Parts: sequence; C-alpha cells; structure tokens
Amino acid sequence: MKILDRYITSQFLKLFGLFVMASPVLFVLGDVTENLDKYINRGVSPAMVALGYVYGLPLYVLWSVPIAALIATIFTVNNMTRHSEVAAAKAGGISFYRLYAALPVLGVLLTLLALGLTQLAPITNRLRAQAQGEKDLVRSDRTDFVYRDSRGRAFSIRRLDVDAGHIASLSVERQGNEPQVPSINIIADGASYQDGYWTLDNGYLRVFNGRDVERTFQFATDRLAGFTETPQQLLAQPKEPDEMTYGELAQLIDILRRSGGKPLDLMVEKAQKIALPVATLIIILFAAPLATSSRRGGAAYGVGVSLAVTIVYIMSFKVAGAAGNAGSIPPEIAAWSPNVIFAAAAGVLMAKVRT
Repeated sequence: MKILDRYITSQFLKLFGLFVMASPVLFVLGDVTENLDKYINRGVSPAMVALGYVYGLPLYVLWSVPIAALIATIFTVNNMTRHSEVAAAKAGGISFYRLYAALPVLGVLLTLLALGLTQLAPITNRLRAQAQGEKDLVRSDRTDFVYRDSRGRAFSIRRLDVDAGHIASLSVERQGNEPQVPSINIIADGASYQDGYWTLDNGYLRVFNGRDVERTFQFATDRLAGFTETPQQLLAQPKEPDEMTYGELAQLIDILRRSGGKPLDLMVEKAQKIALPVATLIIILFAAPLATSSRRGGAAYGVGVSLAVTIVYIMSFKVAGAAGNAGSIPPEIAAWSPNVIFAAAAGVLMAKVRT
C-alpha cells in the first residue's frame, strides 16, 4: 500500500471507528429511556438488562456501519479539500479517482463486515429477548403438533424431546396422485435422531396406488428419505423477522408460499438483508464526490451533508419497503431501488468531479 493510500485509509478509519464505538452508547441510552418501565414491570434484574444490551451490540454496530461510513467519507474528503490537499495532489499529477481509490476498497470490506453482522445479529437478538424477559427460555419439548416438510408430507407428532433427540408416536401422510404417484401413510411408535437423520421404530407403511389398491408393510426400523430436520427445527419456536437469518427467512417464506400465502413483507425484509449492507459501499461512492462540492463550512458542512443524506436514504428505504409490502412493486425492486438510485447519482457526481 502506497503512502497516499495509507493516509486516506488512516483518516477514514479514525473517523469511522470513533462513530462506530460511540453510536452503540446512544442506541442503548435511547432504548433504556424508552423501555425502562417495561423491564421493571417484568422484574428483570439490572444484570440481565445489561447482558441484553451486550447481546444487542452486533445489531447496533450493523445499524452504525452505513452512517459511520458516510460520516467518515464526508469528513475525510471535505477536510482534505478545505486544506488544499486535493489541489496539491492534482498539481502533482494525481487525479481525484486515484487520490481516493482506497475508499471503494474500504467500502467493499465494510460491506462484507455488515453482511457478516446480518447473520450474527438475529442470533444475538434472540438471546437479548430472552435475557430481557421479552421471551421465555428455549423449550426442550413440544407435544401434539403437525409439521409439513418441503416435500409436502405432513408429520403428526405426539411428543418431541429435543434434548434426547426422540419422538414418541408419530404418523406421516403424503397425498399423491394415484396411480402415477402413490399416497403413503406411515404410523410408528417413535423415532430417534442420530447422525443427521431420523430412524422410525416399530411401525407400518401403507401405500395407496389407486382406488381399492393398497399394500401394507411392517417394519422394526426404517429411515424415511428426506426426513433430516433437526429436533430444533421441528421445535419451530416462533421468531420475529429480526431474529431470523437470511436462510431462515427464505425457509419461512417457502413454507408460507406452499401453504398458499404471499408474505410480501418477509420477502422485502429478506432482500433488504443484502441490500442494506451493500448500501455502505454505495454511500461511500456517493459521498466522496459530494464532499468536494464546497471548501467552506468545515464541520458544520460535513454534519449537514451527512444528516441530509442519511435522512433521504432512510426515507427511501422506508417508502420503497412500504410499497413492496403493499404489493405495489416487487419485493426485490422495493429493497434495491434506493441503492440503484443512489448508485446512479454517485455515477453522475463522479462524472462531474474535476479530476
């Protein structure tokens, strides 16, 4: 890395790190002020409240990354412009694009960081909800429920013991299309989970190939193809969307679609789990040429531009998301349209920069 790149990187990371470290404190103070009475009513101890906020740090940092990147870019570029460092670089034959070549690289790295946090934050959100009394502790069993898998089979389960990996009494039904696809019915005394699959114990398999055409088989043990859901997945405790990873949201959406639903809000949220981290890179590309537009104003200019861009960006995500939830536009377009608009604006600003 050349001296110029190290200088730009160090200036950017100092400002970025300062905001990322300070912003969780602001989020915590705001949340405590709003929810303190709820914690008192639930009887949550101060230690558990504090632990909940520790679990909330990945989410707070995730929220902070795009804003911190914006502030760091605005102040880095604007300060160099006001102190004539940009003019000096241009006099030395260094173009604007080469001068700030390190910023897009930092944007890609921060986007990867944000993508990682989108996978970590749902896990810590569940732990935070439990610590602060918003949800009961994780159950270890479930009784009398029906589970439908991706192959359309319905599992009627008497009792599930997650810790033991055991099912007591179950039946499985698959509606076919006789005679091409036979219907099946399985009744078993139980099932055990081991090495990634379930083994059914002591039961009967009935195969229906058409009207009055039935075959019955008895088995001591049997392994049902495709029945690989873990005991935790079968437990299926309700989760809020912000407690689900990208894969979990995709799975839930698939289940709801198979059931005839159209979960537009979940589809928008799933797409935004990728679109929001990518916004970090786009914000940097947008802010860098924007910050060269004025030599005056100093800190006040930087703060004003940062606030204006942040508000517009957030509003665009909210408006587009609401349109996607209502079905006015496809969910993917709702999630990505703000990024596309700001990326196009970034391209226009980059083209107009004096190099």
